[in-house]
Amino acid sequence: MEKKVTIIKTVSIIVFVGGITMGALKYSRQRESIKEFLAGRRDHPTADTIYMNIRKTYPNISLGTVYRNLSLLESLGEVQKISCGDGAERFDPNTNPHYHFVCRQCGCVKDIPMPLCEELETMASAIVEGSIEGHTAMFYGTCGECRRV
Repeated sequence: MEKKVTIIKTVSIIVFVGGITMGALKYSRQRESIKEFLAGRRDHPTADTIYMNIRKTYPNISLGTVYRNLSLLESLGEVQKISCGDGAERFDPNTNPHYHFVCRQCGCVKDIPMPLCEELETMASAIVEGSIEGHTAMFYGTCGECRRV
């Protein structure tokens, strides 16, 4: 009779946040599935949307686990959290500086593929006492799909 051998690979990563060592971060299939889900999306989903989709693969995952992992991924700089003013935070795997468009009718959030306006930082620097380190901008209106309806 043959014995079945199972090999489990454990991966640990040392996490640095803001120059502080946070300790070893163990590999998590759930966290990886959240990252994979986000990587394939361009619609900036909410935590609830992510939860409902990840639950198909991991039925025992809790909404709290999704929120904790999203918070960790944000602190690691792997996703960015977007607050659109509607109360629901959305998550974007593109952490490079870029602008967003928010539809006031359907609530969709889309990237705007245009260069950053460096002049805004120059203008703000002339007014603000202190230093400007970057900026974000949200554009609001009605998306093409809603306008067609």
